[in-house]
Amino acid sequence: MSGISDREQVILEGHDAARLRHRWLLEFGSRSEFNDPSLEYRRLFAELLGTFMLVLVAAGGGVLHAKGQISLTAAVVAPGLMVMAIILFAGAVSGAHLNPVVSIAFALRGDFPWKRLPGYVVVQLLGATLACLFLLAVFGDVEHLGATLPGPGYAAWQALLMEIALTGALVSVILGTASAAQNVGTIAALGVGGYIALAGLWAAPVSGTSMNPVRSFGPALVAGDWTAYWVYVAGPLIGAVLAVGAALVLRGPGGDAHARAAASGTLASEAETSPPRP
Repeated sequence: MSGISDREQVILEGHDAARLRHRWLLEFGSRSEFNDPSLEYRRLFAELLGTFMLVLVAAGGGVLHAKGQISLTAAVVAPGLMVMAIILFAGAVSGAHLNPVVSIAFALRGDFPWKRLPGYVVVQLLGATLACLFLLAVFGDVEHLGATLPGPGYAAWQALLMEIALTGALVSVILGTASAAQNVGTIAALGVGGYIALAGLWAAPVSGTSMNPVRSFGPALVAGDWTAYWVYVAGPLIGAVLAVGAALVLRGPGGDAHARAAASGTLASEAETSPPRP
């Protein structure tokens, strides 16, 4: 005998269900909150903070590597680990885009409103700039504040091709693990963060593995060195568009529940009968 009455059992089951839903929303977020116009300030602040943290680690790692205080391996793995952390704490708020081409890719898929794109891009640029101003205050203008540049012995066109390929793969990983326009949950954190670290481990000597125009914008603006900056705008943009094209082939068009179900591997017949995710 458990000593629990039927009424108490019902109350406990209801409590467990409520707690489960609360934990679900903490990890994956509420679609209604993500789309609520009155909460845009919260999403923009999350993007500002997240981009600041990402660029602080990415450009800061470049600075410390240039000073000979950390290895190249540490410098390229750290941004991936930081992205994992940002997705876990901010993904349910803003989607943890942290990158204009990611926001554009979600918009092209129909999962993110175009009218919200300018705000995201502006705060991403601001977050990157603030991070580099912080690095300038701490270290001074060391090695152009961790700017991404074609590596020694590599031409701009080679760095461009590398950025296209790397960003195309990155955005493919994001589109395959995201919930509509949100990088949320452990799977997305491991997939996206792990890919960023992996890309840096083998490709950093060629292009610096930016894959993000604002990551390159911050050091270029604050240090005043725009050498080959066009590579780090054109490359990620082209790569993102190619990734959206690949997603169209793999998953069909986005922007609706059926596309999200297809992206999750759910059969169409199951998507028609299953209740939508919160």
